[in-house]
Amino acid sequence: MDILSIVGLVVAAVAILGGQLLEGGTVGSLVQVAAFLIVMGGTLGAVMLQSPFPTFVHAMKLSRWVVKPPRIDTRGAINRVIGWAQVARKDGMLALEDQLPRTPAGFERNGLQMLVDGFEPDKIREAMEVEIAAWENRMRASARIWEAAGGYAPTIGILGAVLGLIHVMENLSDPAKLGTGIAVAFVATVYGVGIANLILLPIGNKLKMHIAKEVAQRELFVDGMMGIANGENPKLIEARLTGYLA
Repeated sequence: MDILSIVGLVVAAVAILGGQLLEGGTVGSLVQVAAFLIVMGGTLGAVMLQSPFPTFVHAMKLSRWVVKPPRIDTRGAINRVIGWAQVARKDGMLALEDQLPRTPAGFERNGLQMLVDGFEPDKIREAMEVEIAAWENRMRASARIWEAAGGYAPTIGILGAVLGLIHVMENLSDPAKLGTGIAVAFVATVYGVGIANLILLPIGNKLKMHIAKEVAQRELFVDGMMGIANGENPKLIEARLTGYLA
């Protein structure tokens, strides 16, 4: 659980609402259903229009990383690679086949399988780097959904403000309706700018940070696999991979 994300959101909300109260305003004045619908609905529609359906769905699922980030155990990964290097150096590459059932399916097992099958080191590196690039592109495309939403929200907020002002101009002869129109106009802008800069853009940036960590972890495995494929001493491989801990 990423407590800092939750604390950050709470601190931002308290600061803004607290400032509103200190200025003599009320929290209720910031609650405008019409403005909320304009900003959220408009932003959602714009993002859906620009995004392929699988990417949009994946972006929604990926948002859980904000509060529950993926577990990255760099030391554990190094220990696994060193264990494989020791087995390969002692008993040969084919002995690594016994490690396959204990290796999680996916990137690690694919690399280990290529070692067992006796692929050339350059071919192993090429295949693994292609897999890393494809995975990273897919994940970053999902993170960019949140960044795009953060770009659209303020503009949609301005659109809501203009709609509110139009409502005001249409009812100049009815003072009772002027207050509502003006409130929608200004609150829509607050919603657009606030949601973009306090929620949407931070989510996109945090997702990119986690993606970068995952990529670094995978690059560690590529480095280790190359060391094993080239027959390097396990101690040398460990010394090089330890640099990833920094």
